[in-house]
Amino acid sequence: MIDIRRAGARGQTRLPWLDSRHTFSFGEYHDPAHMGFRALRVINDDRVAPGGGFGTHPHRDMEIVTYVLDGALQHRDSLGNGSVIRPGEVQRMSAGTGIRHSEHNASQHEPVHFLQIWIIPAEEGLAPSYEQRPLPPGAHSGLALVGSREGGDGSVTVHQDVAIYAGQLNRGDRVSHTLGNGRHAWLQIALGSASVSGQMLQEGDGAAISGETELVINAEEPAELLLFDLA
Repeated sequence: MIDIRRAGARGQTRLPWLDSRHTFSFGEYHDPAHMGFRALRVINDDRVAPGGGFGTHPHRDMEIVTYVLDGALQHRDSLGNGSVIRPGEVQRMSAGTGIRHSEHNASQHEPVHFLQIWIIPAEEGLAPSYEQRPLPPGAHSGLALVGSREGGDGSVTVHQDVAIYAGQLNRGDRVSHTLGNGRHAWLQIALGSASVSGQMLQEGDGAAISGETELVINAEEPAELLLFDLA
C-alpha cells in the first residue's frame, strides 16, 4: 500500500524570515491524522531568508537529521560544535539527555533551503552527540546510505532501527529498493518529481509505504529524494 501525502496538504508556518512546510504535526500545526510514520516524527521543509534563523533552543530524546538542498546553514550547539552545512552533506544531532542549538542562514544575501527530520530514538537518555558527513558518491544517479543504526559505509549514526538513503537522480534514472519482511518506507521528494511503483510524486510530496517488497523509483525529471527504511 502506498499512501501519498501531497505537498499542498502539509501544514505551514510563515514568519518574515521563514517559510516552513510540515509533513507531520509540528509546533502550532496539529493534525491527529498526521502525527508521524513509524519512528519518523517530523519532516520540515524549511526556507530561511538571508540573515534569518532559529535562535538557541533546547531538545531532548530525539534524533535530528538536517539535509541542505540549497544555500548554507550555520549550526552551533551546547557541545561546542560549530559548522556550516551545505548541499552534499548530511548532519545528525542526537539530543539525548538534552542539548541546545541554533541554526541560521550562513548568508546575508542568499536564502537557504533544507529538510529537517526528527526520528524517535530507540531509547531515551542517550548522551548528546553530533556528526556531519559528505554524501557518498553513490547518491549521484542512485540511492546511497546516508544514515543508519550502525553508522557504516560513510553514513551518520542514527539511534533507531532505520536506514536513510539519499538520491540525486537525473531525468530517466531508475532505481529500486527492496524492503525486508515487515519493513516500511517513507519516500520524500525534496526536489523535482519521480514515480514510485507507478504513482507520481511531485516536489514536496511524501509517501508512506507498507506491505510492499520492491520499490521502483523513476525520475521523471531531475530529482532529489530521501528514502527511509523503517521497522
